[in-house]
Amino acid sequence: MSIALLSVAGVALDAVLGEPKSWHPLVAFGRLADALERRFNRPFAPPLAEGDVHNQMRHEDIGRGWRSHGVTAWVLAVLPLTLMAYLLSLLPTVGWLVEVLALYAAIGLKSLAEHAEPVARALRQDDLPEARKRVGYMVSRQTAELDHEAVARAATESVLENGSDAVYAALFWFVLLGAPGVVLYRLSNTLDAMWGYRNARFERFGWAAARIDDVLNYLPARLVALTYALLGKTRLALHCWRTQAPTWDSPNAGPVMAAGAGALGVALGGPAVYHGVLHQRPRLGEGPAAGAETIERAVSLVRRGVLLWLLILLVGGRLYA
Repeated sequence: MSIALLSVAGVALDAVLGEPKSWHPLVAFGRLADALERRFNRPFAPPLAEGDVHNQMRHEDIGRGWRSHGVTAWVLAVLPLTLMAYLLSLLPTVGWLVEVLALYAAIGLKSLAEHAEPVARALRQDDLPEARKRVGYMVSRQTAELDHEAVARAATESVLENGSDAVYAALFWFVLLGAPGVVLYRLSNTLDAMWGYRNARFERFGWAAARIDDVLNYLPARLVALTYALLGKTRLALHCWRTQAPTWDSPNAGPVMAAGAGALGVALGGPAVYHGVLHQRPRLGEGPAAGAETIERAVSLVRRGVLLWLLILLVGGRLYA
């Protein structure tokens, strides 16, 4: 079966079934990642006192050790399962089914809408406490004091960014490398979400997970930004991508969210509180403040982009058959 038809089958399966309700393979993988982190992410020396030059070289060696342990944990978590996916995809008769199921398990298009739509519905009903609670399931920022606009802005940003991470990038790596590609990507992205923090616990250990995820998302993110631009306010989206993306702290989220905000013709970004700390984030996009309808338009933008990708795959497959 062609990669285009396999892609359509995987996306269709997600549209019909959504995420598995009783058990999801990524939940089991999360437990494995937690066990590996407990095993490998251990401090090996106390922090240096100010002016302690004598132990500086030894302390820097230990720091490099933390990074190497993060690489080891990443390899143990990701590569055996990627190899397993590759071997299973080679099985006669059922290899195609393994491919479809791998994409289905990795993609999260229906789940994205299932999380975003209740936020929009609560905002339309002026139920701000419910909207805050629902958007809290989508974002890592503090939501207890968000107003109507801030809730809508947070949900819209999440749809645009997670559309890239959880939908398009998974599809990209599936098209490029099949089941092992999508498994490699999804597991790497999950480890970045678990380990890729810039704090005392993960700054060194999670460095590899964060950098690998940046590399794997580099091309997909820019294709997503282009997709958003083509399906929305194209000129404004391209302008925002060019001028605003470099101001964002993430090399991949910047293009996606700037182009997405421009495509929707809405203002996103701005201040947000993460773990009790206020972050003054740059503004993204141009236009009116976000509202309930902005969330719904963002979901529609992601869906239409997926349909465009599948159409290109099918047409391309026919042309080169």
